Amino acid sequence: MDSRRLLRTSATALAAAGLILSGCTGGSDAAASRSTPAGPTAAGSAATPVAAALKKYYGQKLTWRDCGVTDFQCATLLAPLDYAKPEAGDVKLAVSRVRATGPGKRLGSLLVNPGGPGGSAVGYLQGYAGIGYPAPVRARYDMVAVDPRGVARSEPVDCLTGPQMDAYTQVDQTPDDAAEVNALSAAFKEFAAGCEKKSGAILPHVSTVETARDMDILRAVLGDEKLTYVGASYGTFLGATYAELFPARVGRLVLDGAMDPSLSAVDLNRDQTAGFETAFRAFAADCVRTPDCPLGTESVAAAGQALKTFFRDVDAEPVPTGESRALGESLATTGVIAAMYDEGAWPQLREALTRAIGGEGSNLLALADSYYEREADGTYANLMFANAAVNCLDLPPAYAAPADAGKAVPSFEKASPVFGAGLAWAALNCTYWPTPPTGRPHRITAAGAAPILVVGTTRDPATPYQWARSLADQLSSGTLLTYEGDGHTAYGRGSDCIDTAINAYLLEGTPPQDGKRCS
Repeated sequence: MDSRRLLRTSATALAAAGLILSGCTGGSDAAASRSTPAGPTAAGSAATPVAAALKKYYGQKLTWRDCGVTDFQCATLLAPLDYAKPEAGDVKLAVSRVRATGPGKRLGSLLVNPGGPGGSAVGYLQGYAGIGYPAPVRARYDMVAVDPRGVARSEPVDCLTGPQMDAYTQVDQTPDDAAEVNALSAAFKEFAAGCEKKSGAILPHVSTVETARDMDILRAVLGDEKLTYVGASYGTFLGATYAELFPARVGRLVLDGAMDPSLSAVDLNRDQTAGFETAFRAFAADCVRTPDCPLGTESVAAAGQALKTFFRDVDAEPVPTGESRALGESLATTGVIAAMYDEGAWPQLREALTRAIGGEGSNLLALADSYYEREADGTYANLMFANAAVNCLDLPPAYAAPADAGKAVPSFEKASPVFGAGLAWAALNCTYWPTPPTGRPHRITAAGAAPILVVGTTRDPATPYQWARSLADQLSSGTLLTYEGDGHTAYGRGSDCIDTAINAYLLEGTPPQDGKRCS
């Protein structure tokens, strides 16, 4: 399959926080209360006056230039590094757009975000949304993206060198004794210390609340009275946070692959663990029907046991890959999880598992590398760095100490016999974060906002379906649209029913009937 498709899919969300992947996040009430006094009030109308200290940001003019990508333009947006102290300096944010193609009356700007946190919105726009969104939507909207602060082209958080990341991604994530627990803790400590050393100035200022406030500046600078937005996965939490801060400025918001901001970090991670188990069982059910399934043809349960045996075997004796990095349990698990985001990757995973079980791990390693955004030259994009930085700021850590992770393992293994232990320990990463969290889990109601469309997929691995139901219920104007299917997120993934409903909402402002289901 096209590796870019896998990357587009997997970059929209990162599963349970830690070595395997870095986690989705929850709410940020504390950050909101800390930052709001410097700007428009959270309950303000669309015409709420801008605080004097922020007027220069809301009044700035973007200078558009050629991006080097056909039809796309780029610009730099300035925002305050610290909304509580706007005089302390600026952060430079990368913005890109492609103009509405016509025909039809232009409806304004449509801002897109692929999630993560840490996914490049500019890369997503130029590589997919700006050319791949339905033509009627692109005809009527200028498609726009801004890389969130700390991400990709917007003063990216940096933590480790390529060789250091290679070592980090190979640390044993299912420790069997005290020495392995200490090694895992040391890896998380080294990662956190690297972030503080290389990016200490911006590290306290990459919260979701601050990014949502940046989006409001961009909305105003683009000349839009209200925000029209499509956010995927973590992008749904970003969109919901915007609605919480600026309910009167909500235009048409699509939150696809929704997160539940009311959950704690440990509950988010445990729910995601169950989501990956659901996705794996769907993959296994498909696999065992084929005569060459590398996990056998007996049953879904037997396939799960075969995968656990494979993980245990490569933990004891990693499989060669043709390069200096062998395929151990950590990288093998990441490779399998990466393919859970899109059922289109299942054939690729079957082949990779067949070869790895046979003693050659390069294909499964390639899946893991695509997830981590590791380049062929051994360098990494900043996806994982930004992901941890945002997550660890947005929520208190899942655990206070390694012993808490150990105690959580049984509940995670109940959620997923295949992935539970590794994902339980992976949630230890924020325990050692150098910057204290500014957010906490809480319900988002966004009272007074226009209708908001929440989209959930029944077998979504990274943002379980119950999160979409919960968010739609929390939002005072939430409408739930359900896709009965596999994979992560629903818009633009092949369901005419889903696409028609979302297109009608974006183009006409009318959401589908609450509870509408598509396949």
